Amino acid sequence: MSASSSSMNKPFAESCEQNKHVILAVLEKLYAAPGTVLEIGSGTGQHAVFFAGQLSHLQWQPSDRDENLAGIRAWLEETPQDNMLEPLCLDVSRSDWPLTRVDYIFSANTVHIMSWDAVQAMFNGLGQVLAQHGLFALYGPFNYDGEYTSDSNARFDQWLKQRDPLSAIRDFAALDKLADKAGMECVDDVEMPANNRILVWRKR
Repeated sequence: MSASSSSMNKPFAESCEQNKHVILAVLEKLYAAPGTVLEIGSGTGQHAVFFAGQLSHLQWQPSDRDENLAGIRAWLEETPQDNMLEPLCLDVSRSDWPLTRVDYIFSANTVHIMSWDAVQAMFNGLGQVLAQHGLFALYGPFNYDGEYTSDSNARFDQWLKQRDPLSAIRDFAALDKLADKAGMECVDDVEMPANNRILVWRKR
């Protein structure tokens, strides 16, 4: 998630503001029963604060790499939520995740900025912490059968690779294979605005 500092010294990503309502409409249905949601790659913290505020039946657990936690806390301090947990330091590449069991997992705009090794490690970790019948919802742009779904996604992928050769828009089939290996099956693929999707997997 690209972030710039706002005047209030909190990190800010325009994309979070633009997509939070449409993502919420999907999460409300997916995460209907009370439980704990692990958000992987909370980035600026905007999504965490907004979703926790709207989904009061859930405990929201933000997480990110250490360098992003201060920004998440800045959002939390300004908009405290009773159901928001203290942000966790989580590097998906490590095998020792700082929690053992969650009901739901959510991640937005992460797999295309990670290396493929990190994506593989993340799915492996997901399989270990997601409760039986738990749901993992992944938001972002995806390819299908090696093809872009739009010209803008093709341009975006080119920009990603120029910025970091290890990043790329990921192919649905490759992700689904990792999910299957981690004990999850795809139960939904929701079309979203701006050529994005929400892929949903359930732990078997």
